Order: sequence, then structure tokens, then C-alpha cells
Amino acid sequence: MTEHLDKLPFEDYCKTIFNKDALFDKPEALNGYRVLSCTQYILGPCAAAYLGELGAEVIKIEVPRLGEPMRHCSPYNETWFYPVSRWNPGRGTSPAFQGANHNEYFVTLDYRKPEAKEIFYNMVQKSDAMVWNYRPGTFDRWKIGYGACKEVNPRIVLAWCGGFGGFGPGRNWASYDILGQAKGGVFSFTGHRAGRASAGFPSKHTTWIMDYSVGMLVSTAMLAGLYWRDTVSGLGNYFECSQVQGSTRYTEYALPLWGRTGVVRMRWGNWDTEICVNGICACGLSSHPHSDHPAEKEEGYICVQAYTDEDFGKLMNLVGRPDLGKKYHTHDDRVEAKAQEEIYPAIEEFLKDKTKEEANRIFTSKGIISQPLLTVLEAANTDHWLDRGALGWYDDPYYGDVFTQKVMYKMSESPPRLKHVHRPVGSDNEEIYQRVCGLSSDQIREMEAKEVI
Repeated sequence: MTEHLDKLPFEDYCKTIFNKDALFDKPEALNGYRVLSCTQYILGPCAAAYLGELGAEVIKIEVPRLGEPMRHCSPYNETWFYPVSRWNPGRGTSPAFQGANHNEYFVTLDYRKPEAKEIFYNMVQKSDAMVWNYRPGTFDRWKIGYGACKEVNPRIVLAWCGGFGGFGPGRNWASYDILGQAKGGVFSFTGHRAGRASAGFPSKHTTWIMDYSVGMLVSTAMLAGLYWRDTVSGLGNYFECSQVQGSTRYTEYALPLWGRTGVVRMRWGNWDTEICVNGICACGLSSHPHSDHPAEKEEGYICVQAYTDEDFGKLMNLVGRPDLGKKYHTHDDRVEAKAQEEIYPAIEEFLKDKTKEEANRIFTSKGIISQPLLTVLEAANTDHWLDRGALGWYDDPYYGDVFTQKVMYKMSESPPRLKHVHRPVGSDNEEIYQRVCGLSSDQIREMEAKEVI
């Protein structure tokens, strides 16, 4: 079999070993590990869910009956997943909850009640890892912090992730994604450049990109903790990950630039301060002029890249401005601000009677790198993503057909996979509390009635 694979062209080799239709025929990398997700919103939940995609048994603990706040945190009620729980069949779960809670079991527990602590410690004792992202010190005030958990299970790997970290002058400051980006300095160089209509206003990312990316760092650290326990020490680990510190990590070269030169990086809009041409240009025509959908009706945009001297000359000849090709022949000349203020308007003048697709065909035919900016609708229908299994329809056992993101990366021998997008609040109380904690059905019903679980 190996010899046969080695003879395949690389594309066919990849398609074979990463066959998206054979995911469930292979073992899971983290099978046998149990992770407690004592989390809410995005940062903590996705850190646990990433491990669930790799095969860990992730048990999400929520507030009884209504669940955690993220289930109720986005618009478009008509698209919600019903029911939110069997106690509230008329309410649903927001689509925003979905991407951060793949493959999890869902139980309910009121940590503050005495009966709940016994159940909680029972699960801690039988788990490998835990992640929480409540405000700093909350679990310690409830007498279920790391010290108490470590006493119950010295091998527990526990991650606390929050806004500003567990210590420092700002430890009690409130935070969520946009505040993290603001405090970390990222917004200082994202957005429109000064001199345009918005006069240099910063621009936030519309999605919770900081939570999802820092959540991946948290899951990486948890894997490191498990490796250290299982191969080196035999003991658990406690660590914290600050969302805002993650934001500072994404300031790229801005911090060392300031440290070495005193230069403070500022926003430069859709252009690039390091290379030119490398930016986003507006096209003048809509790809779907007769559509009533706003996303289709607007004029398109296209990324253009031609930063080598040769490519820049070709681009300027193509747009009918060979004079600029000669004027800014060297990259050092055209990367200057005043040069870019002349170059990009010339490109957009060329694009004013074209759609983004027409522009892309023209640029590609001349060897210029370009990429139309896709809407979500266009990305959802892109053959590349569908063929790779990155996006697509998923027949969820609870909610039926759901169009969703699937697992991002590939593994040949123990691939991650999507088992379900999420479940109603408390839907796994019966299974988990019987299988993990040894409770009877009558005990479970009694505690549900008291809202202990």
C-alpha cells in the first residue's frame, strides 16, 4: 500500500491519505482523554472544542436550564437551533454558539450549591484536563479552584483563560474580544489610513477572531501539559492564558520596530507599508447587478500583488500607466507613502468599469497575482473549500442539515472530525452523570428538579 501511494502524484497522494470520506474509519489522536469545559462565550469553549475535534471526551458544564450566555448572544432569532433545552422548548440556541462547541457532551451544574460540589469533584477526579474562563478568582471564591482540584486529582491539567490574566494591575478589568484588541494595541494600525473619508478611523474585525485564535493557543498549551504529565513528571499543571496578551502577540513587527527606532506603526488602510503593490483595490461594477441581495449588489474588491520590479512594470503597462512604471521603477521608491497615493488610484481607475471576476481574469492572464474578495455566500460555494471538506453541509444528529465550518487541518493516521455541532442544554445529564459519576436516574431527576444540575 505504501509503495502504491509513493507512486501517486502529490495531489492524488494527499487526497488519498486525507480522504474526507474515511475520517470515521480511523482512530482519534486524543481518544481516552477526558476534558471538563467550565466555560462560556468563545475563548474558553473553543479551546476545549479543539481538543474534542481531536477525539477527547469534552464535557461542557453549563448553568441549568438556559445554559451559558453565548447561546443567547446573536441576532436573527428565526435561524436559532431549537430547543435550547427540554425545559425551554420555545427558546433556541444562537448560531454564534456553534463554532466554539463542536463534539461536546452537555451537562448542567450549579457550582455554588453544596450538592453540586460533590458531583464536580467526582468528575475532576476522573478527568485529565479542565479549562475555565470565568472572571479571575471566581472558582477560588466558590472553593473549587485549582488548589481544591489538585487535591482531588494531582494529575489534572487545568487552564484558566481570561481577559487580562490572573495578576497585574489590570487583572479585574472586564474584557472580551474587541476590548482585548483595543488594549493590546492591534487597533492602532488596522483600519483606514488618514486622509480618506473615515480620516484614519480604526476598524474592528467583525468576528471574534481574537477569542478563536487565542483559544487555539490555550489548547496547544493543554496538549503540552498533558505531554509533560504523561511522559515526564506524572503530575498535572496549572496555567493561565490572557486574551489581551494574545492580542499583543499579533502586533507583529510593531513592537520591535518601536523598541529599535522609536517609530510607532500607524494604520495604512488596505495598502501595505512594507511592499508595493500589495493591497485591496475597488472595482467599479457589481458581479450581480440585478440581485436584490446587498452582499451581491455592491461593487467588488480585489487583492492585487505586484511588488517585484518586473511585475510592477507589467501591471503599470496593463493599466495604461507606463509612466508610473518608470517613475517608481525601484521598490524603495514605490513603497513610500506619496508613491502609493499615486499608484493605487491609477489601478482603481483601470478597474472602474470592471467586475472583480473580470479584473481577476485580466490580471491572471498577464501573470499578475490577484484574488477577488469573496462574500460568505461566494466562499460557501467555492469548489476548493467544498472539495477539501473545509466547509459544507453536515447532517447533525440533533439539528439536521447544518452548513458549517468543519475541522481546519488534516492528519493521515488519526484525523480530527466533526461529530455534532452542539446539543441542547443538559442533553447529556443522564449519560454523563450515570457513566462518570455513578448517579442513578432517580438521583438525576431529583437534582434536576432542585436545579442542582
